[in-house]
Amino acid sequence: MGIINVTPDSFSDGGEFIAIEKAVAHALTMIADGADIIDIGGESSRPGAQPVSLEEELHRVIPVVEAIRKKSSIPISVDTTKAIVAREALNGGADIINDISAGLFDPEIIPVVAKHGAGYIIMHMQGTPQTMQDNPVYDDVVLEVGSFLQSRHRFCIDAGIEHNKLIIDPGIGFGKTPKHNLELLKNISSLATIGAPILVGVSRKTLIAALDDNADTAKDRLGGSLAAALFAIEQGASIIRVHDVLESAQALKTLLALLEESTSKKEAIH
Repeated sequence: MGIINVTPDSFSDGGEFIAIEKAVAHALTMIADGADIIDIGGESSRPGAQPVSLEEELHRVIPVVEAIRKKSSIPISVDTTKAIVAREALNGGADIINDISAGLFDPEIIPVVAKHGAGYIIMHMQGTPQTMQDNPVYDDVVLEVGSFLQSRHRFCIDAGIEHNKLIIDPGIGFGKTPKHNLELLKNISSLATIGAPILVGVSRKTLIAALDDNADTAKDRLGGSLAAALFAIEQGASIIRVHDVLESAQALKTLLALLEESTSKKEAIH
């Protein structure tokens, strides 16, 4: 999943793709580089980010969705918590809604997704983007995140979203300390019992800076991003949400080839 932030203040690439032409060109580049899904966001969810008005988010997102759809049939995801943005994005050609609030900020978003027969990404977050990193506390982060995702997964099914259209995301960096994030990544496989594909987004996040003093800026975190993404895949993740599509796709192809070769040799021995 390749990320396009049409925002002026996203932590990694704020302001780079806010112009429609640049956003579309970047999407086409990511598709050529190996993206399977394009994820478009018009409201930053970095720690401390301020909310964006409905009108501004619509202005940023919908023209980009429509323009990409005219150029490509690739699945388009829209990162929003607002039902009206979700509705207009789906009408404009989007296929998936990526909701960091899991439907808790705007409960009408889930009926909108269900009505359109669209995909829906359920993410865990403690607090809001404005407060989530103030002092996140858990008794057992793996158990609590898993319980939340399972509960919201069941809620979405009961609300009419098709089971095979749901994706879960543990929300790395959203109301978690570096220790919490590492625990979640090491236990991704425990989420498999929910019965939905698992998405992991750790690309360029501050977790990597916490592990490496040379990763102060977001664009200095490619190596850590690749390592975390590949580890997540090995733990059972189905989708990795990334900024660096070319490098991530290459790393993933290499990993899968090595795993296939290793499996073939083991089968031959036995």
